[in-house]
Amino acid sequence: MNATHTPIFITREKGSDSGVHPLRDDELTLLKELREMLPDSKYIFVFERGEVMSTDAVRKLIGRLAAQAGLNIKVHCHMMRHACGYYLVNQGYNTREIQDFLGHRDIKHTEKYTKLNARRFLNFDWGDL
Repeated sequence: MNATHTPIFITREKGSDSGVHPLRDDELTLLKELREMLPDSKYIFVFERGEVMSTDAVRKLIGRLAAQAGLNIKVHCHMMRHACGYYLVNQGYNTREIQDFLGHRDIKHTEKYTKLNARRFLNFDWGDL
């Protein structure tokens, strides 16, 4: 990793592989700012009273934010993983790299996350068929 990234260990559940990921400098700065706001808490993501956010609370928060954004679909946290895979494959990263990034043990799981945008077919040159 280069000097502009700080490694963070990600513990994954449901049989995925845990691993090290880079934190960019701007991400690290924002996390430090959050830490300074609650110096007595061992957690960074907490409610206003300093209580740790449960997974259910995060789920409800995501749902409220999606509604406020005018999304007419039920949004859940796991969609961020799908969006990440979709974004990375459309940026040109190969499925194997994305598999490692997402921590999938089986490439079949990664394939679900990396459905390509059909716009990529617009530049196909079919010549004089």
